Amino acid sequence: QVKLAESGGGLVEYGGSLRLSCTAVGDLRQINTMGWYRQPPGKDHELVATITSSGDTHYVDSVKGRFTISVDYAKNTFYLQMNALKPEDTGVYHCKAEKRSEYQGAKYEYDYWGRGTQVTVSS
Repeated sequence: QVKLAESGGGLVEYGGSLRLSCTAVGDLRQINTMGWYRQPPGKDHELVATITSSGDTHYVDSVKGRFTISVDYAKNTFYLQMNALKPEDTGVYHCKAEKRSEYQGAKYEYDYWGRGTQVTVSS
């Protein structure tokens, strides 16, 4: 079982920066993929960035070059550094941890979500 809690959201001006943190209760080393998702006002939930246990990262095109996802296992926390923020980055940001395992031929999938943190970028 892993519990996640986000922090670091807030109101920032166009072009500003924020760093979101997702702190886990439970060992992140058992997690295969960590990610950040967001839900803009009136829109669907969307993937922003992911990082695997091997360090491979993936970003949605709209944030490439501006956002960086990272993990600090010593602090049991992963982050989303957001630079050059735009109003279209506004939304509720959720962190997610995925655990995948296999035992005696059966596959198990566990998804853990934080409650979210609001990011608002003013124009």
